[in-house]
Amino acid sequence: QVHLVESGGGLVQPGGSLRLSCVASRSIFSTASMAWYRQAPGKERELVASLTRTGYTNYADSVKGRFTISRENAKNTVYLQMDGLKPEDTAVYYCNIRWITLDGAFWGQGTQVTVSS
Repeated sequence: QVHLVESGGGLVQPGGSLRLSCVASRSIFSTASMAWYRQAPGKERELVASLTRTGYTNYADSVKGRFTISRENAKNTVYLQMDGLKPEDTAVYYCNIRWITLDGAFWGQGTQVTVSS
């Protein structure tokens, strides 16, 4: 069984920064894709950023230029650097990873991000 544990969420003022981390219980070297999603109250879960095995990144239009997804294989960790945070970024953020050798996608438990003055 694979476990993903997110951390790094919290309360931040508009314009501030946070870095989310997602640690996997197995090596991320052979992942097909890694992504961050978010879900705000009353809204559907949406893709925020993704990173493929080949290094291709994709971002939601609402976060382009402000968020950066990255990985650190040695620590089995994927990050989401969030700068210039806005109140509309408030949501629970979830890590999602697909491995080449495993069926399906795996999710973390989520971490709350609240942007408010």
